[in-house]
Amino acid sequence: QVHLVESGGGLVQPGGSLTLSCAASGFTFSNYDMKWYRQAPGKERELVAYISTGGRRTTYADSVKGRFTISRDNAKNTVYLQMNSLEPEDTAVYLCNNGFRWGQGTQVTVSS
Repeated sequence: QVHLVESGGGLVQPGGSLTLSCAASGFTFSNYDMKWYRQAPGKERELVAYISTGGRRTTYADSVKGRFTISRDNAKNTVYLQMNSLEPEDTAVYLCNNGFRWGQGTQVTVSS
């Protein structure tokens, strides 16, 4: 059974950092590109970051470029999202996706 389990969210002050993790199981993780999305209340789900199967290719939404870094560890079946210089506008539920399954999401709240 395919599972994606996000963790690492929380409450952080503006300018702070968080690292999200998405642990995958039930499929051959190394064969799949992975993506992080986010969804804020009242807004559409937004693609935040993408990483290719081997990790050599990454892309980012303009709104997070230079602040967020996506990475993966295929030995641990895990994809990460390092988030720096967080802004209140980054507040959202963050979800990972393997192209056919969503995780349950982890809440990130940026507030003073």
